[in-house]
Amino acid sequence: MDYLEIERKLGAKNYKPLDVVLNRGEGIWVWDVDGNRYMDCLSAYSAVNQGHCHPEIVKALTDQAGKLSLTSRAFRNDQLGLFYKTVCELTNSHKVLPMNSGAEAVETAIKTVRKWGYKIKGIAENKAQIIVCDNNFHGRTITIISFSSDPCARDGFGPFTPGFKSIPFGDATALKNAINENTIAFMVEPIQGEAGVIIPPKGYLKDVRQICDDNNIVLILDEIQTGLGRTGKLLAEEHEGIEADMTLIGKALSGGLYPVSAVLSNTQIMDVLNPGEHGSTFGGNPLACAVAVAALKVLIKENMIENSAVMGDYFLSGLKMLKNPLIKEVRGRGLMIGLEFIPDKINARNYCESLKDNGILCKETHGNIIRFAPPLVVKKEDIDHALNIIHKVIG
Repeated sequence: MDYLEIERKLGAKNYKPLDVVLNRGEGIWVWDVDGNRYMDCLSAYSAVNQGHCHPEIVKALTDQAGKLSLTSRAFRNDQLGLFYKTVCELTNSHKVLPMNSGAEAVETAIKTVRKWGYKIKGIAENKAQIIVCDNNFHGRTITIISFSSDPCARDGFGPFTPGFKSIPFGDATALKNAINENTIAFMVEPIQGEAGVIIPPKGYLKDVRQICDDNNIVLILDEIQTGLGRTGKLLAEEHEGIEADMTLIGKALSGGLYPVSAVLSNTQIMDVLNPGEHGSTFGGNPLACAVAVAALKVLIKENMIENSAVMGDYFLSGLKMLKNPLIKEVRGRGLMIGLEFIPDKINARNYCESLKDNGILCKETHGNIIRFAPPLVVKKEDIDHALNIIHKVIG
């Protein structure tokens, strides 16, 4: 079967994947339809932190699928309470609102914080403003792309949703200056992933936390990609010892086996929502809850977060030894690493295709940056294997 031709003929053109057709995965490895093995250094954009097809998560999925998969939220199910308890105890949250995709979690946060702004803070109706950052990536719904600074995300999709103001990422003074009487929240990624693993200056999140406190605005951290061990901490906020008012998680919340996301917050903010005002047919379904609980348990039990910190430092140091003069910077935290080339000097996709041909799967972003983010179960010998190939192809 010509998989590529079928996709070209029958699929929409909104993706540009590398030309590899995968049909099996285990741990950090995936295989294509021809039996070739590859080391996955993208982890489905950090959704597969626990590795492909982790047996305990698979068992939770199959066991629950044979019992009860969906009730809608018209009725209660026995898995939801366990999900709430596991998530709250692990993340120190007061309340959890489960959804499905990361974009749904972002939309949920926007709706909830707007209601908080009107009902609790006392903002004039329809005047609420949320501050975001340039080069953000929070999803692709109409409202979310309304505050994107990426022309590709916006071209041809207007009119856009009002109520957002964008400032430079990593600039706490810019946040302070952007706040006005209608500001209700600041939403930011602790590390900008899609932008190319952009890490803010040390102390930025701590300063942001203080500014939000001083002005009674809600700090929303989008940890959908950075959370659940990716940066070497359970949540990236822990690197600066802060807690957000709202935290968005997804992707690795299911170990990549099922779409699960969640909005974590405190009672004051979450309690503004009343029955009928927000929801999801699949949000908090028993299958999703069982999978998420298993995914979180193996993350802790198998010390994947600690492994991410150690292996991330090792991988980063190995990449920094690359001698290619067109490399501008190698940066990262945990197993979230970006390799940036001098703009307009190299097409990073060409390197990704060459790496694919040599058994390493990664993906470019913004034309001149490659992201490396293997599953958190990766071992030293696996990284040595990857580094040998990367040095051969790029060095």
